Amino acid sequence: MRNRARIVAAARDALAEAAPGEELRLNAVAKAAGVGQGTLYRHFATREELLAEVHRQDVAELVDEADTLLAAYSPVEALGRWFDRLTAYARVKRGVLAALEPRAWNALTARSHGTLTEAIERLLAAGRADGSIRADVDARDVMVLIAYLSRLEESEWPTRARHLLDVLLNGLRTRP
Repeated sequence: MRNRARIVAAARDALAEAAPGEELRLNAVAKAAGVGQGTLYRHFATREELLAEVHRQDVAELVDEADTLLAAYSPVEALGRWFDRLTAYARVKRGVLAALEPRAWNALTARSHGTLTEAIERLLAAGRADGSIRADVDARDVMVLIAYLSRLEESEWPTRARHLLDVLLNGLRTRP
């Protein structure tokens, strides 16, 4: 289990640091994880299996983070902090999706879309309940808007991704 976790973490790091279009090299992932290629292939027979696991874990962590943040912060602050986490997730997701064939990434994102929408709905519902989030916005609205992060050029990512999410967050707030 430790080897598997190290492999997934190394793949995630490699995807986050990769240049656009750069192929994920499994031998480099194995080396970064401190395991041999045989160990990597015992856990993940194909690159697609590894990428799917990175994506699955990232989505699960992102979804769980919504409840953790709501327990510790006001709904608006929880949503803002969740957007920070979303920015990191989206950067890795870009690498995962770029490395997969279109048919494979369509299936992968279809499975995760529902759980992310549910997490956003929990964050929005908490804000609607305390009056800090507009009542006329739903999770689908937010999902459509955050999908535009994928339109950013890699060079724009450091300055624009979080800024765009701040604009979105401010648009979700109720007006005094």
